[in-house]
Amino acid sequence: MEMNWIAIFVSALTTLVVGFIWYNPKVFGTVWMNENGLTQEELRKGNMLKIFGLTYIFSLFIVIIESSLTIHQTGALGMIGGPPKIAEALPSFKAFMADYGTAYRTFKHGALHGFISGLFFAFPIIAINGLFERKSWKYIWIHAGFWILSLTIIGSLICGWV
Repeated sequence: MEMNWIAIFVSALTTLVVGFIWYNPKVFGTVWMNENGLTQEELRKGNMLKIFGLTYIFSLFIVIIESSLTIHQTGALGMIGGPPKIAEALPSFKAFMADYGTAYRTFKHGALHGFISGLFFAFPIIAINGLFERKSWKYIWIHAGFWILSLTIIGSLICGWV
């Protein structure tokens, strides 16, 4: 089982694309700015190349770990020692992968795991940080919603794009 690098690099764009829409002033951007006490002028002062570049790099990290959560065959591959050990794998592993190598490799299944990751991993982290920072639930749900949606799309793309 080889990694689909095109799917990984394209999936990492998800956070940028969803973010452009989600944090647009006509969607949740105005509420988000109000919750943070920010203005459009303050946001324009940032180094956008640095912000978007690092966002893409961090998104690649997220996509790599999300792929191991959504693609179940990764666990089978790990049992033999990873990709470097495929040539040494027993015939039973090769037979298993021939039978089940594409099982549950659908957009729908990936979306399910991405959603679960967002709801049960990203949301609690954001909520904990928000509670200690004394942020409102509105703030917490804006960010949690963004990550739940983004991870759902990422999971869908990397699992279904075989």
